[in-house]
Amino acid sequence: MSIDPELLNILACPKCKADIKMTADEQGLKCMECFRVYPIKDGIPVMLIDEATVDPKRKVKD
Repeated sequence: MSIDPELLNILACPKCKADIKMTADEQGLKCMECFRVYPIKDGIPVMLIDEATVDPKRKVKD
């Protein structure tokens, strides 16, 4: 299940307020500044800092 592009345009990282992008595997949203990856569960992004992982190498969709 994909996230609505309009939703992606308004979401920001709750930690540093930077832009986020969908990961290549579409299982999370990655912050482009602090590299936190927020999971997507049942089609809903979980934008909680405590739920995020930090992964500087995980690829994002272009």
